[in-house]
Amino acid sequence: MEVEEGETVLDAAFRQGISLMHGCKEGQCGSCKSRLLDGDIELLKYSTFALPDYESETNHVLLCRTHAFSDLTVELLNYDEDLLSRSIAVKEFDARVTAVRALTHDIRRLEVELEKPLRFWAGQYVDLTVPDKGITRAFSMASAPNSPTTLHFIIKKYPDGAFSSLLDGDLKPGDQLVAKGPYGTCFRREERPGPMILIGGGSGMSPLWSILTDHIESGEQRPIRFFYGARTRADLFLLDELAAIAGKLPDFKFIPALSHATDADAWQGETGFIHAAVGRHLREEQMTGEIDSYSCGPPQMIDAVLPVLQMAGVEPDRIYFDKFTQPTR
Repeated sequence: MEVEEGETVLDAAFRQGISLMHGCKEGQCGSCKSRLLDGDIELLKYSTFALPDYESETNHVLLCRTHAFSDLTVELLNYDEDLLSRSIAVKEFDARVTAVRALTHDIRRLEVELEKPLRFWAGQYVDLTVPDKGITRAFSMASAPNSPTTLHFIIKKYPDGAFSSLLDGDLKPGDQLVAKGPYGTCFRREERPGPMILIGGGSGMSPLWSILTDHIESGEQRPIRFFYGARTRADLFLLDELAAIAGKLPDFKFIPALSHATDADAWQGETGFIHAAVGRHLREEQMTGEIDSYSCGPPQMIDAVLPVLQMAGVEPDRIYFDKFTQPTR
């Protein structure tokens, strides 16, 4: 493939429809870590958590931070044949806001309409830009791929969030946005009969909702366990919709866990952190068949969930996750 001047190797791959392993695209997560075998490069600023000094000294690089100054030969350390076979070229789409509504005190549902259809896989995300403010943030679609011009996003609102703070009045129906994508490797794998485990927290509900909706619309049948971590009962949402899904699917359970339940919650369900609830249920149920797991949420949650899944016997190549890292700009 060709890399243009001023373009990172990862962005060049996206542009040409080559879906390499990736995560944050900002040098923080290490998902695109590879080994440089030959060629001259320059690395942009990155986190030493993603690429420690001892690895950079052995010619390891982050493709999202790599500028090419000659022909390069690179060994991919993280390789997903299914991802490469289902590559979709990254493009930009003009969009406009159609609605913003509150789901909880700090969770918002953003709806946008695109000028032309966006092809994506359930669980993927786009970069959304507010042109007049120069703000760009990555958000996972909550809608399924069968609505390619109408996208929904479930977004957690932060007081100092450059984008999310606009969702309570600054962004209004008719306002213009730019969507760029699709990105993401944590998308639904189709036509697999074994159990599917969904694990989320906060706005991690967004890609999981897309995956669940897409699964239902496909007509495929498989056992599903949906784990969701929240602080209190007030942080739970879409409960009526999940109850309706449980009434339609033959083997579906939604299992929320509250980490800071209060007496006022009068909570009878799971308490504590979500990874502990996942571990307990997987041990008790002893599910059979090859399990696919999809985990989306903050890095601390993902880091706690991964060993739990491995101890439960989920094969490493069937563990898909999306860490919602904080932006660096």
